[in-house]
Amino acid sequence: MSQRNREGKRGARERLREQRERDRARAKRKRTLGVLGAVVAVLGAAVGVGMIASRTGDDSGKSSSALVPPRGAVGKGRLVIPSGKSEKSAQEGKAGRAGPVTLTVYEDFRCPGCKQFEDVFRKTVHELQDSGRMRVEYHLVTIIDGNLGGTGSLRAANAAACAQDKDPAKFRAFHDVLYRHQSQETRDTYADNGRLIKLADQVPGLVTPAFRRCVEDGRHDAWVRKSNDVFAHSGYASTPTVLLGGKSIYGDPKKPLSPNKLKRMVLAAARD
Repeated sequence: MSQRNREGKRGARERLREQRERDRARAKRKRTLGVLGAVVAVLGAAVGVGMIASRTGDDSGKSSSALVPPRGAVGKGRLVIPSGKSEKSAQEGKAGRAGPVTLTVYEDFRCPGCKQFEDVFRKTVHELQDSGRMRVEYHLVTIIDGNLGGTGSLRAANAAACAQDKDPAKFRAFHDVLYRHQSQETRDTYADNGRLIKLADQVPGLVTPAFRRCVEDGRHDAWVRKSNDVFAHSGYASTPTVLLGGKSIYGDPKKPLSPNKLKRMVLAAARD
């Protein structure tokens, strides 16, 4: 065999060996990529399950998804927070006296008109409540949230309901604090749960871990929304809407209401 032929065969063998090496390397890379792909798929599935579980856990942990009336709520659907002595306790305290007259108030903690009513009539309302002559039934609504956007009406109403859970006396005190510190209605400051909890510190004994959780979790959000929905279909169009014995007594410029007039009306209703 000539030198040229031997070199030719040797070259062919070298090329064949190199080709086989390349094929083996290619097959190895495919196997490696396949394993990595499987690992990524498994990890991706695990992450996906984790995200679903996390979302499910978050949703199931929110008490606001269920309609939870605050403790002591009364009326149809338990949508009313009563404040003041009950008819039974008033009669027991003063023998022969008629039961307390009911003042019904539809209110929104962001509503400037509601603040005006509270600022003018707060002292008188408290006096009539404490004497057993009048009890107040509060309907908490979110009309300003609906008109201007934001969540401050809802957040404040939920916080007030959380105070009612603690103690009706705490509700009354916190109710007054919220109106005293109401911001301009375009500034949605009550959307901040932290601010609400800080204001609640002004009511001794109100801020507890249970109260804090109630506020932060929105425990009574669905209840507040239901109250607002009922108000929207009630025929009343604005807040505050104030009724005495079921009759509207506030907001008519031809028949202005004053604290003294409210007292006279309550006493007259008691005699009837």
